Amino acid sequence: MQPPPALRSPAPVSRTLIAGIALACALAGSVASAQQPFNTVMTKLAEGKQVVGGTVSSADVDIYCTMASAGFDFLWIEMQHSALTYAQVATMIRACPGPAIPFIRVPDATEGDIQKAVDIGALGVIVPMVDTLEKIENAIKFAMYPPLGKRSLGGGQYGALWGRDYRQRANDNIMIVAMIENPQGVEIVDKIAALEHVDVIFAASTDLGSFSGLRQGDPAYEALVTRIKDATLGAGKYLAGPSAWKGTRDGYTFFQGPPETALIRSGAQQSLRGAEGPGLPRGVAPIEGSE
Repeated sequence: MQPPPALRSPAPVSRTLIAGIALACALAGSVASAQQPFNTVMTKLAEGKQVVGGTVSSADVDIYCTMASAGFDFLWIEMQHSALTYAQVATMIRACPGPAIPFIRVPDATEGDIQKAVDIGALGVIVPMVDTLEKIENAIKFAMYPPLGKRSLGGGQYGALWGRDYRQRANDNIMIVAMIENPQGVEIVDKIAALEHVDVIFAASTDLGSFSGLRQGDPAYEALVTRIKDATLGAGKYLAGPSAWKGTRDGYTFFQGPPETALIRSGAQQSLRGAEGPGLPRGVAPIEGSE
C-alpha cells in the first residue's frame, strides 16, 4: 500500500542540477566582482566620499612608497613642474601601486605624454591648463582604448599592476581630470564639463589668481570659482580644488594635498616641538662629548 502523497519522500534532487546551480552562482558572483572598479578613487567618489591626494615630485622610491601607504586616497605625481621622467615614475608605481592610486599630472595633453602615463599604470590623468576643447578631447582620445579613443596597444606594466583583463576594463577605470587655470578656461568650462569622459574639474586656485590678476576673496575671483563650481556640479561631475579648501567651501570632493617636502618639513617641526633637551627629539641621547 502506497503512503498518502503528503507523507511520501520528496524526489531526490539531481546532482547535476545542484552542480549547475552552484556554477551559476559562482559565475554570477565572479561577474559582479569583475564589474567593481579597481580604481578605488572612482568607487569612493561614487559613494559620496571625499578623496585627498598627496603630491609627489621626487624620484625617491622610499618616499613614494611612504606616501602611498600614508593614508592618501591617491598620489598626485607631478610631472608638469618637476624633472621626473616616465622611467622614474614607472619604477615608483611598480614598487608601490597602492593603496594610494597613481594619478599623473602630465606636462601636456600630447599623445606621447598621455600614452606613457597610462602605460606605466596611472589610473588618473590630470591635464593642466585646459583652455581649449581640443586639449581635453585629446587627453580623452589618447587615454582611452577604442571605441572610445585612439589609445594603441603596446608594452607596459599596466597588466601586472591592474590585472590580465586590463584592456577590457581600462576605459571604465581611468579618470580624466581637467584643470581650469585661467579665465579662458572658465569661459568654456560648461563645454568641458559636458564632455562624457571628463570625470573631475579642478579649480586651480593659485593660477586662477595669477592669470586673472585677482586675489581669493575678491568678488571677481569668487565669480570665476563659482562659475567653475556651477558648471561642474550641474553636469554631474566631481569638483576639485586644493586641500586648503577642504571644509571651507562646499561641493568639493577631490583635493590635491601637500607635497612630500612640505610633509617632511612639518613632520620634523612637529618632532622638534616635542623635543626634550636642546633641540633633540624625544628619546634621542646627546652626542658623546657634546655636553
